Amino acid sequence: MSNGDDDPADASEGADAADDAEEAGGAGESTDAAAAPTLPDEVTEDSLNEYLDEIAGRLDGAETEADLDDVEALLDDAEAGLDEADLPEPDEDDDDADDPRGDLEDRIAELRDGVEEARGPYAEDVIDAIEAAASTLEDTEWTADGRDDAADAVDVFVEAASESVSVDSFPDHEGIDDLVEALDAVAEAVADAGLDPDDDAETIAALLDATDGLEAGLDDAEEWDDLETHEQLRAQGYYDVLGHYKDYPVEWAALKEHEKRGNVDMILLALDSLQSDFMERHCLEAFERMGKRGKTEASVEELLGRAEKRDQPSVRILGKMAADEATETLVEYVSEDSNPQLQKVVFKALGEIGATEAVQPLANQLDPEGDTEDLVRPHAARALGLIGDTRAIDPLADALADDASDDVRAAAGWALRQIGTREALEAVAEYGDEHSFIVSTEAEKAERALDEAAPTA
Repeated sequence: MSNGDDDPADASEGADAADDAEEAGGAGESTDAAAAPTLPDEVTEDSLNEYLDEIAGRLDGAETEADLDDVEALLDDAEAGLDEADLPEPDEDDDDADDPRGDLEDRIAELRDGVEEARGPYAEDVIDAIEAAASTLEDTEWTADGRDDAADAVDVFVEAASESVSVDSFPDHEGIDDLVEALDAVAEAVADAGLDPDDDAETIAALLDATDGLEAGLDDAEEWDDLETHEQLRAQGYYDVLGHYKDYPVEWAALKEHEKRGNVDMILLALDSLQSDFMERHCLEAFERMGKRGKTEASVEELLGRAEKRDQPSVRILGKMAADEATETLVEYVSEDSNPQLQKVVFKALGEIGATEAVQPLANQLDPEGDTEDLVRPHAARALGLIGDTRAIDPLADALADDASDDVRAAAGWALRQIGTREALEAVAEYGDEHSFIVSTEAEKAERALDEAAPTA
């Protein structure tokens, strides 16, 4: 509307400019400058919603990554405007109260999610999918059939990928490492191709379809975990030692045969695969009977893992194996006075191992003023005797002289005889007239050992 002072020429120029803008935009179209929404000078709930409506329309029409970058920049402006806006706060005591700021924040977040969904796909997505498949190949224990199926899935993928990027041919695959190498070659080719998310969108989409097929092929390939335990054991030759299945249960029959033959790996296989208390007990008993014959790096590792959980049968077996690898763990349990049964097993195992590192901790358990029970202290003394270290002579001699328990004194005498030096034997021999029969018996044996060791005239 004119106020009467307008120059007719100015009005004419304004009308011409409006006509030019309409012609430039055409029917339903506009230039980028005209289409770009502008943050309102006065930010209110209504004005910001209108601004977001325009951004949503721009997001719907985005065709390139650059378009999406523009939309994201507009959302940054909207967020900044919302931070500065003076909007009413909801009533904290009314759960149903309007929250215009919260509603606008939710809408901006929803539009940002829309931007992310519209982006890509990217070459990096293809590479990530290939690397995930390579990890699956390496980390999975395949059956023989499963390995062949996995190889077929890789072959199909490489052939499909070769239609989109330049992939060097790879030789016949003899193992999983070869398959992983083939996938690495495709990933490298995708990286080298410099695929643009706008210009090469169809190529990237085709590669992603191929990776989907690869993932599905690997999912369908047979893993050991897919088989029943009985099938796994049969496939790995566990039952081959039998030749027949009439014994019951066949797992136990096979276990006894593997024990006879010293097949440690098969006993470990049964221990790992057969999740029953019955078979677990018999596997551990087989190792205990085998003793040093059952000691391998793998068996010690398995038993030590159990011993670290204070499993007494495993501690006992490590002693029978004379597994010095267990010394550090077992020494930690020497002072566990709250668990005397564990202490007894640990003491004997350390003695059978010959663990010289345990001499002082075991000697400390001989102290009658300590917390160690009378029923446990004899086991500490015998363990020192089995180790045979001369550093134990003095604490054993003190126990023999002063302990109120005849069982402890007799055990100390026995231990000194096992150490067997003249000093150790003489420390025992002087108790030949002892009132305690079990102590005097050790003294008599020590005296005979001294006589036998004496030089003949």
